[in-house]
Amino acid sequence: MNENYTVSRYILHRLQEIGIKHIFGVPGDYNLDFLDDVVVSPIQWVGNCNELNAGYAADGYARLNGVGAAVVTYGVGGFSILNAVAGAFAECVPIIVISGAPPGHRRESGAMVHHLISNYYLQLDIFKKITTDAALLTNPDTAPDEIDRVIRNCMANKLPAYLELPSDMVNVPCRAPGDMLFSKPPVSKADSLAECVAEAAEMLKKANNPLILAGVELLRFGLGAGALRLVESIEIPFATMLSSKSVLPELHPQFVGIYQGGWSRPAVRGQVEDSDCLLSLGTWMTDLDTGLFSMKLDERRMITVGGGQVRIGNHYYHQVQLGDFIRELSLVAQPRSYLASHPAESYRPNETFVPEPHCKLSAARLYECINYHLDDRMVLLAEPGDAFCASPEFHIEEAENFIVQAYYCSIGYCTPAALGVALARPGKRPVVLSGDGAFQMTAQEISTLIRERCPAVIVIINNDGYLIERYLHKDGPYNDIQMWQYSKLPGVFGDGSFVSTFKVTNEEELEFAMKTAVAETGKLVFIEVCLPDRDCSSGLDRLGKAFHESQKKSS
Repeated sequence: MNENYTVSRYILHRLQEIGIKHIFGVPGDYNLDFLDDVVVSPIQWVGNCNELNAGYAADGYARLNGVGAAVVTYGVGGFSILNAVAGAFAECVPIIVISGAPPGHRRESGAMVHHLISNYYLQLDIFKKITTDAALLTNPDTAPDEIDRVIRNCMANKLPAYLELPSDMVNVPCRAPGDMLFSKPPVSKADSLAECVAEAAEMLKKANNPLILAGVELLRFGLGAGALRLVESIEIPFATMLSSKSVLPELHPQFVGIYQGGWSRPAVRGQVEDSDCLLSLGTWMTDLDTGLFSMKLDERRMITVGGGQVRIGNHYYHQVQLGDFIRELSLVAQPRSYLASHPAESYRPNETFVPEPHCKLSAARLYECINYHLDDRMVLLAEPGDAFCASPEFHIEEAENFIVQAYYCSIGYCTPAALGVALARPGKRPVVLSGDGAFQMTAQEISTLIRERCPAVIVIINNDGYLIERYLHKDGPYNDIQMWQYSKLPGVFGDGSFVSTFKVTNEEELEFAMKTAVAETGKLVFIEVCLPDRDCSSGLDRLGKAFHESQKKSS
């Protein structure tokens, strides 16, 4: 034992080692001793309005920092953060949840303490199902090894992990940390890798219209640079998907556009689906990435790489890692003439936004204006709903400048996630694009953004309720929400000198608000955008029509 290290300090030491500088959460009596150690450590404590928001903030932080962490108390705190952890698990985002817990003697006696549901192991058992690893720390002799294992698996697998820390274990001495031995990345099977790369290279050589479809695994596992080298070494056009938007540069001359099955622009859909050799790298064929499965892809003409395997037509190669495949294919694939396989329709960013005088605002013009004012110093967070239906056509050049929950789609995610983004990248500004329904889920986290002096830009699309549900189904009273005076909320939440607020109804007002947001880089700028007649983007309109069509076919 080392008197300078306790179980609590051991955890904090390891968190520092993996690059965590901020930890999110909510205090509760079972985690207060641990929080005492947090506030005297180099890690900055960031208190949230509730545990769900803390989880979303840790998720946003992890997407840019590589890993995030949150602290909750037992029962009421642990179960409150569950939805955020489930979203991180679904989307392969590594966050570490540390939950305070009742002391060991209470657990051993089975005492009915506050926050307990039925038994002392229920919370641990539930977190085991939505994390890559979980541990209840009950023994100071084994706790360091358990902490190391859980953190190591979190980092290696890019998935959430869970540590349960009983309150009587916090200050118990334990051994000092040794060198952190991180897990080695999975290794490809050499003969399988060589065979599938050779077959893929030959298929590409024979193809007339090859194309790369770049997926979300490139983003999650940091493989964008390798994929770009492959694109440029063999001179092949590429498309991305909503979940992988901007993983490869959108101003690149070989960029085709965003592919979403039947929701894609016709030129994009045609080039992807007509390709006689579609190299699919780390794609997840989710409903929203494929336009509700409206894609028409011939697997006989595809090379599909991801999840530790490669499929070429009907040939399967197991134990082949995506990064290894990209690297080896770059070395052996024959370069092509770019002119023979260029994008069918060149990608062009939107031109200058010029507001029409006294013109009532429309959804299309709203998104044109926001797209025009985005720059490389901003990180756009698009909330599930009309925002992420419109955002595929936005021009975003850097991979880390676009965040969306395109698979789990938990509304309310973006406002708290913006807090994590702002703290992970203090040189950049989060820009939240959220509907009014989603914003009402987690609106109170604006107060934390103000307290932490995070100069975010918050754009609330006030379209009077749950607009996406109105388009997916016949409308009903369940889609109505209370109308708030949104633009007045920041004044209630905190320091008015740090916040600029706007309520806009026409194009000139919107342009003025966005110009102010760009200029006032040291302030939080809050813009309430009032759209008439429940107007929406063309993307949401396509989604609604496709959804109704799919319902007809399935009935």
